[in-house]
Amino acid sequence: MLPLEGSPLGPLLPEHIEEFYIGIVLFLIVFAVIWWKVVPMFEKTYAERTEAIQGGIEKAEAAQAEAAAALEEYKTQLASARDEASRIREEAKTQGAAIIADMRQQAADESNRMLANAKAQIDAERAAAVNQLRTEVGGLATTLAGRIVGESLDDDERARRTVDRFIADLEQHAGAEHA
Repeated sequence: MLPLEGSPLGPLLPEHIEEFYIGIVLFLIVFAVIWWKVVPMFEKTYAERTEAIQGGIEKAEAAQAEAAAALEEYKTQLASARDEASRIREEAKTQGAAIIADMRQQAADESNRMLANAKAQIDAERAAAVNQLRTEVGGLATTLAGRIVGESLDDDERARRTVDRFIADLEQHAGAEHA
């Protein structure tokens, strides 16, 4: 084996050329093994990772789209709920106003009924009092008139006429005083 001295590459060349050829052959063998065994495994791993990443991205995009759709649905439901709440409030106000108006009408009707009943009761009591007074005053008046005149006024028809005239005079005097 010849040493290559004075070579332009100097220290990069081995001392013996056979080492150089063995190095190249071993390099080609290692390169071939790497090319046929290691590179396909790297490619396979790279493809799997790319698919995983791509799948993750697609899942993320799908989740993002689903979240956007859910947000849009939520906004729609919220707007619908607000509209419904507004409608219910307006309906409640309307019903409240109707109930208040109905209660006022019922109160006015009840008040008018009570006033009518009270007036009717007062009129009935007044009529009863007038009848009682006519009877008592008539009896007293006929007794008094009989004593004054000196004759008996036991005739019922005559006594009734006298009492009616007396009460009519009293009513005229009472009406004149109030006017």
